[in-house]
Amino acid sequence: MKKDIIFVGLDVHKNSISVALADAGRDGEIRYYGVIDGDLESVHKVARKLQSTGATLRFVYEAGPCGYVLYRSLTSKGFECIVAAPSKIPRKSGDRIKNDRRDALTLARLHRAGELTPVYVPTEEDEAMRDLTRGREDATKALRVAKQHLLAFLLRYGHRYSGKTYWSKAFWNWIADIKMPHRAQQIMLQEYVHAVHEQCERVQRLTDQIRELVPQWQLAPMVKALQALRGVSLIVACTTLDELGDLTRFSKPKQLMAYLGQVPSEWSSGDSNHRGSITKTGNSHVRRALTEAAHAYSYPARESRALLKRLEGLPQTIQQIAWKAQVRLCARFRRLMARGKTRNNVVTATARELSAFIWAIAQELQTKSQA
Repeated sequence: MKKDIIFVGLDVHKNSISVALADAGRDGEIRYYGVIDGDLESVHKVARKLQSTGATLRFVYEAGPCGYVLYRSLTSKGFECIVAAPSKIPRKSGDRIKNDRRDALTLARLHRAGELTPVYVPTEEDEAMRDLTRGREDATKALRVAKQHLLAFLLRYGHRYSGKTYWSKAFWNWIADIKMPHRAQQIMLQEYVHAVHEQCERVQRLTDQIRELVPQWQLAPMVKALQALRGVSLIVACTTLDELGDLTRFSKPKQLMAYLGQVPSEWSSGDSNHRGSITKTGNSHVRRALTEAAHAYSYPARESRALLKRLEGLPQTIQQIAWKAQVRLCARFRRLMARGKTRNNVVTATARELSAFIWAIAQELQTKSQA
């Protein structure tokens, strides 16, 4: 006898979860179950009660601040569960009423219809490394803000550095010689200086931790392989992999480009065709990292000492892909600049192609590991 299927929509919040049920079949009943506590035991209690009827349960909830704890807990119990991408949930343009009850019912109904797009759920180890790289990214932003505060304070009182490079030893010596007219101003100057140094030390600590933990990571071979590409440093490689996981899950590079939001947006209808800027609908952390890496291709193709050191021990095929990428992207960067394209557009186009070479290296490494 075939078991009935119940699609369970969960609208998850910090302290509560709204539950809705949808029976299988086009005309299956959709009903609101109620509100339960936000802890895992309450969810498992509902699951046991529904499972006692002999039904097969398929859970769904939106990706959000509550993370993947609920997903991992349900799948560990043998239940099928997906985490839906909020930006890709179909919504009626004329619907102006939104509440937890309706959200849960909508999730259950759309899950039954197969209209939801699941997000990629990282492994616990990948998520831990992702937290570390995102923490470093936050520290870098805080460092940038601290530097802006210091420079703005100095400019407000007419102190302009005449040297070539900020944040050098000469720059800090220049600041040390500044004497503010009031005691309170001198204290504030020192506080701004201390803030910059503290944030620099924080960024360095997190960088050292990433460098220390990468060799213990299951994706360590892939991290080393991606660094064969020019501009792809340890941080860029780690950010790419802990955010995206196994790159071989993309069957072709265009899928990876679309996932990262690097493909052009489009408004076409009938004889009218219009393409605009990139969609920016994908993972912003990886897209930002690859954009920074793409600036390295504005210079002529060459293998520096630092790059040669990163190439040591890598298979010849991966080194060939990296050199092919460098020759192509450096030439294309110069060609697009010569055509009058803005630097930002050229960097974006370079970053898009760079993601394709990253995909190629991942495929090559996967092939060699299976051989």
